[in-house]
Amino acid sequence: MLLGNPMLPGMKILVCLGLSVIAVTTWIGCGDPAGGNSGEKAIQIAVIPKGTTHEFWRSIEAGVRKAEQELGEQGKHVEIIWKGPLKEDDRDQQIQVVENFTTRRVTGIVLAPLDSKALVRPVETAQKAGIPVVIIDSGLESDQYASFVATDNFEGGQMAGEFMTKLLEGKGNVILLRYAVGSASTEKREDGFLNVLKVHPEIKLISSDQYAGPTRETAYQASQNLLNRFGKDVDGIFCVNENSTIGMTKALREIGRAGGDVKMVGFDAGSQSIKDMENGDIQGLVVQDPLRMGYEGVMTMMKYLDGDEVEKRIDTGVVMVTLENMTEPSMHDLLHPPFEKYLK
Repeated sequence: MLLGNPMLPGMKILVCLGLSVIAVTTWIGCGDPAGGNSGEKAIQIAVIPKGTTHEFWRSIEAGVRKAEQELGEQGKHVEIIWKGPLKEDDRDQQIQVVENFTTRRVTGIVLAPLDSKALVRPVETAQKAGIPVVIIDSGLESDQYASFVATDNFEGGQMAGEFMTKLLEGKGNVILLRYAVGSASTEKREDGFLNVLKVHPEIKLISSDQYAGPTRETAYQASQNLLNRFGKDVDGIFCVNENSTIGMTKALREIGRAGGDVKMVGFDAGSQSIKDMENGDIQGLVVQDPLRMGYEGVMTMMKYLDGDEVEKRIDTGVVMVTLENMTEPSMHDLLHPPFEKYLK
């Protein structure tokens, strides 16, 4: 039986070293869960848009950076990684980006899916790996995500249909130029527009099966093809996103039917479309709030990571902008997002 302190001097040194390691480890592991100044690794949120060239995505990024700034001012150590495919029809590249961020073990992913079906598997894989995903802009055929932050695109399409009906006084020949197969956001707009036209039998849909594609150039080519066939007969045209609106307006000018001869309704408020409206070549634009969408996407992710309850669906709003109301103060930031304030 040992009496007194049983530890030998060497054992005392080992125990002291062990306690010191535990103390240091505990100090490093504690502190502000969002990073703060504790030395802990920053929360990394990967934001993956459909593309990076259109002004719409610049507005989304401005909202994302606004959220990043505010979180920093709150003392939270959040790193935003902005990375999307080069082309808006490159599903494989977007899938690869999601998979790469999952492998890197980022803290969370905010994603605008290019394809409502093709992105289901990589999103569900990220969720199963413990990386939450917030969907923005365009829907996903799955409910395995934290929240969906977007415009009510069906309502936006209905607005376009109702405004077109008003412009045409209930009768005429109409073209719907679609965007791309699998793009849930624009498909909802198309559905909303067609839903309104169903109850107006004197409005004839003379084309609704053509797609603008991912760029202004592909949209312009599709528009030229449509106008070569229907240019003399068409009375109104609805285009469902920024590049299709710009491409079609340009094609209408070239055949001398812009300026209100053909009633033109578009979607989204790129700077070129705003100029075209001011010139009278576009009569109406259905406008989202992409800056708010990007902001809410990041803030919703932070709420989720903090353990707070988040809504499964967050509607960021949509309005019809015309030449008559485009100068109203409430429309200013929608039409002229403050890029310089948030984008370096």
